[in-house]
Amino acid sequence: MTFSFPAGQSLSGLLNASIPKDLLPSALAGSKLCDIALENGHIAEIVPAGQLPHTSGNVDLKGQMVWPCFADSHTHLDKAFIWDRTPNPDGTFMGALQATTQDREAYWTEADVERRMEFSLHCAYAHGTSTIRTHLDTFGVHGARVWPLLRRLQKKWAGKIALQGVSLTMPERYMGEDRDGIVRSVAETEGGVLGAVLMKHNTTEDALDVLFGLATEYGLELDLHVDENSETGGTALELVAQAALRHRFRHKILCGHCCSLTVQDDVAQIRIISLLAEAGIGIVSLPLCNMYLQDRTPGRTPRWRGVTLLQELDAAGVPVMLASDNVRDPFYAYGDFDMHEILQGGTRIGHLDHTSRPWVQSVNTRPGDWMGRNHRLEKGAVADLIVFPTRNMNEWMSRNQTGRTVLRAGRIIDAVPPAYETLGGDL
Repeated sequence: MTFSFPAGQSLSGLLNASIPKDLLPSALAGSKLCDIALENGHIAEIVPAGQLPHTSGNVDLKGQMVWPCFADSHTHLDKAFIWDRTPNPDGTFMGALQATTQDREAYWTEADVERRMEFSLHCAYAHGTSTIRTHLDTFGVHGARVWPLLRRLQKKWAGKIALQGVSLTMPERYMGEDRDGIVRSVAETEGGVLGAVLMKHNTTEDALDVLFGLATEYGLELDLHVDENSETGGTALELVAQAALRHRFRHKILCGHCCSLTVQDDVAQIRIISLLAEAGIGIVSLPLCNMYLQDRTPGRTPRWRGVTLLQELDAAGVPVMLASDNVRDPFYAYGDFDMHEILQGGTRIGHLDHTSRPWVQSVNTRPGDWMGRNHRLEKGAVADLIVFPTRNMNEWMSRNQTGRTVLRAGRIIDAVPPAYETLGGDL
């Protein structure tokens, strides 16, 4: 069932709610159903079911699931939704690079990028995401104008989606004459994070020393694309961990993809994971995009799906998150900025079921904490919630959950994913 309170109405309580065990406050461990009291847009208390009255403003969920809103820690809003006009010709990584470059040079006016970024944010908002970090291509004409655009969107979407930006460029750019301009664009942006694309063949100790030095000088976190390939015989990921320890780096470091970790030998995997844990580095996996691109050869079934060592990293105490990455662009043909799809797909791809580990936290509390936002179900938190018409995790994993209801500050929103027609262009 779904409840029929009108959009815009502020609720005072959610009765008989089921909450995934790994999202429950510790004091309620073992509770099957809970009542959630709401006051002034915040969670006033969460108690075992039956303690709040059935009065006006309190809705009986009859066992439906309540989650905190999603946090999507790795996206590419400036690339999103260009598939219809410039698809990947063969589904490969090189095909994606070539198609994206072609599209950028032909179409990426400020108005075009803004329209697609807005469309993406509307999708995410309707699906229940309240925090997004986006990587932004930071080179050329686009790189100069996308950061002021991000700052405008941050203001426009304040109170709906907390938006952060990461500079996406090659490491050698930080050794060139335009590095100060890049770093200033990041530093002048609220929540700005310094980023780079690192592969084993393009990552040197000197380049990392410059990057870490700039991040230290400007007080910036790092968020890096790392090893998005199947290269054996070493990883850039290990070099990043060594640099973090060498610099005694005090800010957060998030490494995305890390695909080639899975094809190193067992000894190297253990060594690298140990270094990551020692350095306090977080990992964000992009399971749907990596599955789409990696080990793709025309006419051949993939033998390897590209997803990093999720379970081994988690077991070693490395924070692991899941995120959307690319959406309907040459790097991934599908998606809608729906984090339900990401956890549902990531669970199946990575065999994250049949485990006691709290993987449900990988799309809300864990990335929320990493990005400095509270995505927890706890007393005093803003009542940014999603009600799913399911009673347990198996049901949640088995349907697409289009019937969900999103609350922001305790108020039901009426947002729905925008119509594709609003993007413009031809079919």
